[in-house]
Amino acid sequence: MFGWFQRLLPKSGDFFDMFERHAATLVAAAEALSRLTRSEGNAAEYIATIRKREHEADDIIREVLYTVRRTFLTPFDRGAITSLIAAMDDTIDEMQAAASAIELYEVAKFEPEMQAMADKIVEACDLIAEAMPLLRDVERNGARLHQLTERIVKLEGAVDLVHQAGLKANFITRRGDGDLVAFIVSREIYKHLEKIADAFEDVANEIDALVIDHA
Repeated sequence: MFGWFQRLLPKSGDFFDMFERHAATLVAAAEALSRLTRSEGNAAEYIATIRKREHEADDIIREVLYTVRRTFLTPFDRGAITSLIAAMDDTIDEMQAAASAIELYEVAKFEPEMQAMADKIVEACDLIAEAMPLLRDVERNGARLHQLTERIVKLEGAVDLVHQAGLKANFITRRGDGDLVAFIVSREIYKHLEKIADAFEDVANEIDALVIDHA
């Protein structure tokens, strides 16, 4: 029923395209963050890439908010549209915050747990990007969307475990060498990486809400 109704909607206000374009910025920023934590190549270039993608994401969310106000018929409730794109935008905002912290504290070496967290962030963003086109037909794709969100939520839990292990290792190491500044900087980077994971779990919850309402 929903798919039939959706086909009757005017072609203007393609929210699905906006969701997909925003998800592409998440993937690109996450990949740059992962490479940054592995010290692969020029760190400044990766930080610049993350900022560029965040600016692109800002343009897209402004486009969504403008379009949702001027579109009479929307594929989902207006509140659901704005909540989903806001959750996605929070994710890339947190990536930029992490990159800015890395730049501010001139972090050049990253602990294995930080790299593992960044890798899981990439995986989660890939899942979000996979989910976005499926929203074009929630009724048909509801089961698959639920599978994807379940995996995203599990990744958030995995990030939490790595985060705790990293903090513990950092504490033990810095207690041994007495480098309090290094401990504080490392803890700050861990905090930012964890916030990214919290944000992508919010995206999963917003997608699940759409599935519940429309599948």
